[in-house]
Amino acid sequence: MQAIRQHVRVGNRGQIFIERPELIAGTEAEVIIMIEDQPEPHPPEAPPPLASFLGEGKGCFSTAAEIDSFLRAERDRWDS
Repeated sequence: MQAIRQHVRVGNRGQIFIERPELIAGTEAEVIIMIEDQPEPHPPEAPPPLASFLGEGKGCFSTAAEIDSFLRAERDRWDS
């Protein structure tokens, strides 16, 4: 029995590629994957709530009451 040891990097979707000229097409082989210790990935941060954006941009409203007041004034203006 022959053994080949090769370091590889896991690609997209967990794929691993090994290309060796001494491997003959159709030959059966057993593959053992030993993963090096790596730090645990941090969970992604939750996006900030949409309410945190109120009043952040130029010309934006800082409270819901300001929005309601603006909309009432616009509706009144449309009706006139």
